[in-house]
Parts: sequence; structure tokens; C-alpha cells
Amino acid sequence: MPTTETALASAEAHSAHNYHPLPVVVASADGAWMTDVEGRRYLDMLAGYSALNFGHGNRRLIDAAKAQLDRVTLTSRAFHHDRFADFCARLAELCGMEMVLPMNTGAEAVETAVKTARKWGYRVKGVPDGMAKIIVAADNFHGRTTTIVSFSTDHEARADFGPYTPGFEIVPYGDLTALGAAMTENTVAVLMEPIQGEAGVLVPPPGYLAGVREMTRERNVLFVADEIQSGLGRTGRTFACEHEGVVPDMYVLGKALGGGVVPVSAVVSSAAVLGVFHAGEHGSTFGGNPLACAVALEVMAMLRTGEFQQRAAELGDHLHRELALMAEGGAVEAVRGRGLWAGVDIAPALGTGREISEKLMARGVLVKDTHGSTIRIAPPLMISKEDLDWGLEQLRDVLRG
Repeated sequence: MPTTETALASAEAHSAHNYHPLPVVVASADGAWMTDVEGRRYLDMLAGYSALNFGHGNRRLIDAAKAQLDRVTLTSRAFHHDRFADFCARLAELCGMEMVLPMNTGAEAVETAVKTARKWGYRVKGVPDGMAKIIVAADNFHGRTTTIVSFSTDHEARADFGPYTPGFEIVPYGDLTALGAAMTENTVAVLMEPIQGEAGVLVPPPGYLAGVREMTRERNVLFVADEIQSGLGRTGRTFACEHEGVVPDMYVLGKALGGGVVPVSAVVSSAAVLGVFHAGEHGSTFGGNPLACAVALEVMAMLRTGEFQQRAAELGDHLHRELALMAEGGAVEAVRGRGLWAGVDIAPALGTGREISEKLMARGVLVKDTHGSTIRIAPPLMISKEDLDWGLEQLRDVLRG
């Protein structure tokens, strides 16, 4: 097994530098803990950006994957397989919808949602060909494909990747007046994160999501909720939209749907919306494969108990109380979030988010920075209160200097 030094040197030499990871080399993981190649243990307070909501190596999910590995892993969509129908039916039921279009990664699901909304706009709403508009929010993060970065306001994600895909209108997040002003007869969808994760776990003002829902319904526009990070228990509800009693026209799901075992994503909507597709118009060789369906079915079975949602709500309340106390001391300028998810703005005098993340790593806690001075906290939902408190104590110590 390589040492940390040799592994980092090899990665630096042979992999593209499209990420700037913390200098830790993980060799194994269990629950909320990861162990590096030299045996040092770290508390995972990021959970793969919510892909690991159920923890590393969750026994139920690993067993489901192993059982499927012995049967069949891939058929492509050229043929049916015996897990597909159940996967679609269960996911539609979980979302309160009718139809599912499975893909693999979150970005693929967002691309699928964009194509769905445009086709619905032309075939159902009657928008003139080539004129469909989709409204998105500033500071969004929906992925990094060419089309998606075309409507990003993040310079690092967007610069030097043009020419950009037209058809998107960007409005300030949380501003219903701006949203209403941007809508025209050619608007086919509003694509929003109910909570903006990459932007620093930004929670919109109370009533915003309900306002988006009312406005889109009145104007015959699809409300597309990107719940790739916020969904499947993270905020204390199955979906973050539930905090305002909102049901969108379309859910975009990923990350936790694959249980941290395999990439699984999906667009879930009504038959009136997803029914616009016909054979050959969209697809994926691996989308909805038997292994993915088997793992996702177990994820959904776990979510149906409500155990993980309740745990995220209860531990999330505790997390935010503790972070609020840190903010009173001045080392933390702001705390945002919901459930077991928080964005913490560190006072610039104490260091950048990257520097704070590195100091926490030295103490055995792994988090990730974003936008300069912000760190994100999103541990697996199965984390114990004792481990969560230990991680928070390390943060306190770092902030004390």
C-alpha cells in the first residue's frame, strides 16, 4: 500500500488537476469514520456531499449490492430486467409522482430535466420551436457539463468553456419579484435548488419556495426542484421542499439515491410531463441498471421508515444550536442550513475555509471549504451524537486558535 506522500505525488503527476482535495489518502471507511493509508482515522463530516447519507459501508446497502452482483449487473435499456419496474414504481411512490427516468450522475439528471422541460414546452405548452426559456438562480450549482455551466455564475466553473448554451435566464435566489419579472410566455421551467449547497448552504427566505410554486402554477411553468444534495433525508424531511409544504412538478435526484455504493440519479415527474418522451429520444447505457436499482430500492426501503429523516432533524437541531453558540464568540460570522447540513462562515482573520479545513484534518475531522471563508458540515445521517459532539469540539478548538 502506498504512503500518503507517494500517493499524493502520483496523483499530482498523473491525474488532471480539476480538483484540489485535502491531502488525505483514504484506504477504508466504516459508518462515519474513514481511515487513511497509514492508519489514521478521520470523522467524515462531509459525507460525499450527501452521497453517503447512510454512512460508509452500510450493511444493508452492501448486502443488497453483493446479492445483485451474483445475479446480473447490466442489461442496458435494450432489454428489461427484473429490478427495473419495482425501482421505478417505488421511486415514483416516494416522490408522490407517476413516472421515473433513471440516469447515473446528478449532472446527467439535470441535463435530462432540461431536455424534459424544453420538450414539454414545445409539445404541451406550445412554445415556438427553439424559443424555450428556463429560469435559474444566481449562485446555483447543478453540475459542470457544458450546458449546465452555461447558466452558472461561478467564474471557476464557467470560464473558458464557451461558447455557451442559450435559453437560460438567471435571477437572484430568493427574490420572487425578480422571478416574476423574468417570466414570459416562452418560459417552460424554473430550475431551483431548495437549498443552495455549493453556494454555502443558503436557505431561501420563508415562503420563497411556496411563492415559486404558486407563480409557476399560475403561469403554466414547470417547477423543477434539484434535490440532488438536499433530498433523501438530509434536511430532516425526505425532500427539502417539504419544509414549505411544496410539491414541485419535477424532482431531480442523485447522490444519496445510490447509497454511496453506485452512482444513481433520476428525474421523477407526472405522466403528463415525462410522457413527452418517445423511444430513441433520450437514454443512457447504464441508467437504471440492475445493480443501481437494487441498491436504490434498499435506500428507499430505509427512507420509508422515517428513521433517517427524524435523526437528521433531531441531530440537526443540536448541530445548529452548537454552531450558534460558536457564532456568539465572533469566530463564526454566520451559520446557515437545515437538518444535518450547515454552512459556516469563518471570520476572515482566523483564516480561509481551506486553512480551517486543513487544521480540522490535522485533528481528525474532514470537512470542505467553499467560496473562500465558508466550510460545509454534512455528516452521515447515522452519525452518533457523541461523534458529532467530538467533531464540533475540534472545530471549537481550531476557532480558539
